[in-house]
Amino acid sequence: MKFIFTVLLALITSFSVNAEERPQLSAMTKPLVLAEADQCPDFLQHTMRKLNSKQSLDLCKEFAGKTFLIVNTASNCGFTPQFKALEALHQDYKDRGLVVLGFPSDNFFQEEDEEKDTAKVCFINYGVTFPMFATIEVRGSDAHPIFAHLAKQTASPYWNFYKYLVSADGKTIQRFNSRTKPQSEQLTKAIEHLLSIKALPGISI
Repeated sequence: MKFIFTVLLALITSFSVNAEERPQLSAMTKPLVLAEADQCPDFLQHTMRKLNSKQSLDLCKEFAGKTFLIVNTASNCGFTPQFKALEALHQDYKDRGLVVLGFPSDNFFQEEDEEKDTAKVCFINYGVTFPMFATIEVRGSDAHPIFAHLAKQTASPYWNFYKYLVSADGKTIQRFNSRTKPQSEQLTKAIEHLLSIKALPGISI
C-alpha cells in the first residue's frame, strides 16, 4: 500500500510540475513571436493627418514591423523631381517591407501655402502613392517629435529631401542628404542590408 501511495504521489507531482511549466513556455514564446511582427519604434508612435485629407494614419498600427524611409519634402525645390524616384523605390521595395513616408515642410520656404497645391504636385504631377502627410516643421525648436528624434540621433535636415532610413525596431538610423538620389547604389544597398537582416529568423537589429 505504501508503495502504491508513493507511486501515485510521484505521478501527481509530475503532472503538477508539467502543468505549471506549460503556461510559462507559452508566455515566453508569445511575446517573442509578436515582437518581430508588431514592433514599432517609440518615436513613430503618432497619428498623422494625411496630406489634403481629413483622414489620419496611426503610424505604428499601419506600419509596425516595416523598415522606414522618412523624407522631408517640398513642392518648389530643385530636388522636387526626386518624387518620381521615391515612388519607383516605393514600388520596388514595398512588398519586401519598406515603407516610404513623405513629410512636406516649409522650413526652407519652398512649400506651397495650400495643402491642395502640395497634393497636386505629389499626386498628380509625380504620381506619388506612398503615404504623404500634412505639412510639419522638421527642424528647430518647433520640429515635430519624429524629426526631433531623428535630429537627436543623427542631425536635422539641412535642406529638402533629406532621407532617414530607419530599421523596424528604430535602433538603426541612417541619414542621407538631398543629393543622394533615391535609387542610388548607396541608398539601395543600405535598404537591401536592413531588409536582408530583418528577413533572417531570430535576428533583431
